[in-house]
Amino acid sequence: MDNLNNNQVKPKRRVRYKGTHPRCFDEKYKELNFEKYPKDVEKVIQSGKTPAGTHRPVCLNEVLDVLKPIPGQIGLDATLGFGGHAVELLKRIIPGGRLFALDVDPLELARAEKRLRLMGFSDKELIIKRSNFAGMFKLLSEAGGGFDFILADLGVSSMQLDNPARGFTFKREGPLDLRFNPENGQPATVLIRALNEKQLEQLFVENSDEPCARLIAQAVFKHRNKINTTTDLANVIASSLGKKSHLDCGSAIKDSIRRAFQALRIEVNNEFSVLEQFLRNLPFCLKPQGRAAILSFHSGEDNRVADYFEQGRADGLSRFFRYR
Repeated sequence: MDNLNNNQVKPKRRVRYKGTHPRCFDEKYKELNFEKYPKDVEKVIQSGKTPAGTHRPVCLNEVLDVLKPIPGQIGLDATLGFGGHAVELLKRIIPGGRLFALDVDPLELARAEKRLRLMGFSDKELIIKRSNFAGMFKLLSEAGGGFDFILADLGVSSMQLDNPARGFTFKREGPLDLRFNPENGQPATVLIRALNEKQLEQLFVENSDEPCARLIAQAVFKHRNKINTTTDLANVIASSLGKKSHLDCGSAIKDSIRRAFQALRIEVNNEFSVLEQFLRNLPFCLKPQGRAAILSFHSGEDNRVADYFEQGRADGLSRFFRYR
């Protein structure tokens, strides 16, 4: 057998893990390389699960029913994510159509673009931009003055939740970050140390309707300088509600932990202000008879969208006819 010379690189060994199945995010190398292992990924999907590092579009049929995309139209997917909605929209507007797609997350945007280009969508029919969805107004000249339809799928994606290094989940330890764009702004750890107890309580109430906001705010404020990771925060909240660790708490306490993470994430990413700007721009970005679909996941989002659409009807903007 010939020896490897200095210029040859030894093949990288696959990730090793205990047991018969990978448990940690980094161990799921097949799911994280969907292009190389499509059959394995399909098995995970057929089992009813979402493969690690991916996202399954929700309310897909409802979105298509509202937007009614047809060949030749120009549309906007304002929150590209993994690209599940975008793929189905593209199928219906080609030939002749174009889909603009936005996402503020540079890490997931790169992965989504790679996947969609490998599927055969070129930059002629799919134009991808790094921006939050409030920046859609800047696309009007490139889009010919307006869009036939606009989709915004609000909130966080499972790809971001899956990866503990992003700091979106308390299920596995990671830095308490919560930023969609880790290159911009400040992480949640900085936010926690900058707010007083009353401000923290108000944040948990306004951003997530947390019923135990006062108790959680008191605990977070007291231990703010010791909270550096996702599990640090989860354990502080669990302790404030009567449990030593988030690992042994019941569903009600876990719901409070989720809501606290949600509240901090919304604040860190300035989500409500971005959404309000998006809604203000919406009438000016749609063509006459254009359609918009917005997927919201909690009361803070839903109330803002519902109120805006109701005001749109009152102002005679009949094109805003439905929200979910």
